[in-house]
Amino acid sequence: MIYEMNYDSIDLTYPAPEDEPARQNYYIAAARKIVSVRSRQKGRDLTACVKTFGCQMNERDSEKLRGILQEIGFVIIPEEEADLVLYNTCTVRENANLKVYGRLGYLKGLKEKNPDMIIGLCGCMMQEHQVVEKLERSYRFIDLIFGTHNIYKLAELLNTVLANPGRMMVDLKETTDTIVEKLPADRTYFFKSGVNIMYGCNNFCTYCIVPYVRGREISRRPVEIIREIEKLADDGVVEIMLLGQNVNSYGKNLDETITFAQLLREVEKIDGIERIRFMTSHPKDLSDELIEVMSTSKKICPHMHLPLQSGSTSLLNKMNRHYTKDRYLTLVEKLRAAVPDISITTDIIVGFPGETEEDFQETLDVVRRTQFDSAFTFIYSRRTGTPAASMPDQIREDVIKDRFDRLLELVQKTGSKRSARFEGRVMPVLVEHKNEQEKHLVTGRIPQNLVVHFPGDESLIGKIVKVKLKECKGFYYLGERV
Repeated sequence: MIYEMNYDSIDLTYPAPEDEPARQNYYIAAARKIVSVRSRQKGRDLTACVKTFGCQMNERDSEKLRGILQEIGFVIIPEEEADLVLYNTCTVRENANLKVYGRLGYLKGLKEKNPDMIIGLCGCMMQEHQVVEKLERSYRFIDLIFGTHNIYKLAELLNTVLANPGRMMVDLKETTDTIVEKLPADRTYFFKSGVNIMYGCNNFCTYCIVPYVRGREISRRPVEIIREIEKLADDGVVEIMLLGQNVNSYGKNLDETITFAQLLREVEKIDGIERIRFMTSHPKDLSDELIEVMSTSKKICPHMHLPLQSGSTSLLNKMNRHYTKDRYLTLVEKLRAAVPDISITTDIIVGFPGETEEDFQETLDVVRRTQFDSAFTFIYSRRTGTPAASMPDQIREDVIKDRFDRLLELVQKTGSKRSARFEGRVMPVLVEHKNEQEKHLVTGRIPQNLVVHFPGDESLIGKIVKVKLKECKGFYYLGERV
């Protein structure tokens, strides 16, 4: 928690304020009283579980949701057998939706055993009209549904649910120009944190549903971002991840003139922050200014996640990506010339409508020439409401599977070879946790984001230590502290 608040001092005899975040603080205080009474009645603390589906931005939203619930009085537990279960959903691919529907059957059984249980769904999936209609029709045991634009309203919405048991509460906004920060957050790690610098997306890639569920781009004011990072540094955070659907377009909607590269320069000045990461970068907006800032920075980690999606210029045009194969390869050359040790990772889609074998070979050519450190490979997911969903020449499943297998084999071969370049070197490792399989080991990451396992104990967690990378095991290292 980096924003302290005395909720007991809030006078609930007055109406709730209209301004944020004062309004949500009021409702946190109100919910605390209700939960306190119910805890006494049950003779135990009430419990809550927040389960996250999706990206780093969803993970950051879940930290805020957990923080609000903790301030209300819930004890956070990992198990879904809790008094309150909240799913923070993703909808980038159909499989994400299917996972949620699959879990809802399990939750229904739990609620039949515990009728007082509260079930909530929020996040990107809830911004799809057909999804909410299905939930309202077939999943009446759900208590609360809200979307991406009002995550901050959890306390306010929960007050309504607590006061009206048995009724489904649905609160959705089509879009928003409101950014509400300075609310509680329960960070997953005490030594690193995500920081939202912008919300939404203006790119409208033809396969992607994100602009429809996350809304248009809104950048936070730089002074607010800097203040939040300064507070995080004071709270012991040494690594931050600047988050946005397309961080390279940061600042375009602000009255004050500032680029993402200029923001990075300001963040680098903050004492206590030792590592700066960011994602995601869209190739069409990757500037020479940003590359220059990375080349001279002592804090920005030499890692760039630069989604390719396809190596075929004709397919990139159909995807509405606004760059060509040659432009992408030029960006990679510039990055490696300016930051020789940089790690470059990517996303690649297989089976986009109209993809020919020649198009696919262009993608394989980029993988061979770029030698990505790693790549997230995806089978094209047909998302209702996107232009690509209605395109002709949808690819057969057997063709997609064959191409996907060939791509994955090449990515693993080139990636493991590329990752091995640090073998024998001594590198700084930020220790993140005890190794889950080998208890005598700890696990951390080098600046290039590669994972390292080495002997150590819990006292090293959150510290940056020097480790000799003795053996590369494909996409991770075994090391020894020096």
